[in-house]
Amino acid sequence: MKMNRKFAAAACALAVWGTLAGAPVMTAQAADATPIPAVRPALADDVRRALQTFEVPGMAVAIVSHGEVLWARGFGVRKLGEPTPVDGKTLFEVASNSKAFTAATLAMLVDEGKLAWNDPVTKHLPGFQMYDSYVTGQMTVRDLLTHRSGLGLGAGDLLWWPSTQFSTDEIIDRLRYVKPATSFRASYAYDNLLYIVAGKIIAAKTGKPWGEAVQERILTPLGMSDTKTSVADMLASSDYSAPHSKIHDKIAVVKPMPVPNAVGAVGINTSAEDIARWMNLLLKQGKTPDGKQLISAKQVAELWSEQTPMPIKEPKPPLAATKPNFLSYGLGFQLRDYKGHKIAMHGGALQGFYSTVLMVPDQELGIAILTNAENSPAMASLYYTILDAFLDVPQKTDWIGLYAAQEAAMHKEELERQGKERKARVASSKPSLPLASYDGEYEDAWYGKASIRAEGGKRIMRFERTPDLSGELEHFQHDTFIVRWKERNFNADAYVTFALNPDGSIERMKMAPISTETDFSYDFRDLTFTPVKATSTK
Repeated sequence: MKMNRKFAAAACALAVWGTLAGAPVMTAQAADATPIPAVRPALADDVRRALQTFEVPGMAVAIVSHGEVLWARGFGVRKLGEPTPVDGKTLFEVASNSKAFTAATLAMLVDEGKLAWNDPVTKHLPGFQMYDSYVTGQMTVRDLLTHRSGLGLGAGDLLWWPSTQFSTDEIIDRLRYVKPATSFRASYAYDNLLYIVAGKIIAAKTGKPWGEAVQERILTPLGMSDTKTSVADMLASSDYSAPHSKIHDKIAVVKPMPVPNAVGAVGINTSAEDIARWMNLLLKQGKTPDGKQLISAKQVAELWSEQTPMPIKEPKPPLAATKPNFLSYGLGFQLRDYKGHKIAMHGGALQGFYSTVLMVPDQELGIAILTNAENSPAMASLYYTILDAFLDVPQKTDWIGLYAAQEAAMHKEELERQGKERKARVASSKPSLPLASYDGEYEDAWYGKASIRAEGGKRIMRFERTPDLSGELEHFQHDTFIVRWKERNFNADAYVTFALNPDGSIERMKMAPISTETDFSYDFRDLTFTPVKATSTK
């Protein structure tokens, strides 16, 4: 899934919020009475501005420094159109920021001698199998966490995203059918499936489900009493945020996306107050406030040690200062530098929620930003603003303005690209076969079945184990169609192209996202569907 960004804030009274995308005017939570050194009062205004600029209904922000919680509070509303404000206890899905909890739980098991980072995965999960037998035998526990398995970006994510009916065990079993994109340990490519495997190892070694193990080993000792390890538990609580997505470029409330089969990768739902406790644990090298060594300092250092080099992209000139000198992935954390300081950070994204957790170890500084919208620039602009304040960067940069301008330019560029693609199509072309000939069941080696059927005068594509992946097919050109998903907030409409055999029968069906803005977890490109031949019965 997408990597995300963060923000944090300041000391000073924050008075009244203005209207945000139709939300009612509301009074924000009172600021802490104790001033926060190094955080300028105007930072609260930056939060207000970011919410409005990027159309984010609600946000929770935590800042910790040298073991103290400087700020753990909310901004905006939990749900667009309703007045209830976000507060320090409001729960948000934090998606891939859960990976650090999985890595830390494994680190505890290493401390206890129950496993080693370089143990083969098959030592703990004998049935584990990758596409290549060599990789199966060589894959270690460490490899599960470092995005260097040879799988492509987001490979196999359609097994759990959006919500599917596959069990965790089924997802792990189907890894053997997902073809690698590169050689083993040759390069970085972000994945989620192997964190699901890591969560399964935790269950195997503790004798408890991932959620119970994390609750017992991390959440309870830290007093993270509000945090939940499933979306279902979050929705049963009294203080949680609703997810929001853009539909036709307008922010709207959308339904939550439960992912009980992928908890090792994306299972944590937490608040500003609780995430502050988590950051302080790590910044204090694994010690709780009462002095208990929950994770050894050695293993915390291991989590933040470089494992896999990551490519460094050249930012647009206005954002040149964001370019790191080094960039790599550790164990559940991305590692980079900013203004001469090492940073350990991660992002998270699920339907309607983005989050970022960032720590500067040599400053004992932690910043977390949890949002109920899908907007990375909102968080990036704010966490750079906060970092500059704490690191005493002399030149003030309008990060909000810069990121807003870049977001608008990139979106405009993408819309223009799609427009050119539509104009270039051969509009007069016809499908090679009668439309009814494309109907039927199709099967991919790792995902399973999809179908095309005539329903109410339309042709509907359905993914068998993913209820929300259902949409209407419309002809684009030649033997390429477009599937427009019923759930319009997915922003994942895709090309569907058929290849024919010499006799005119369908050989295969391939897919590709239309938009470059589509989340990489819609890994349609990795699917190769072939027709399911009907079996005769006598």
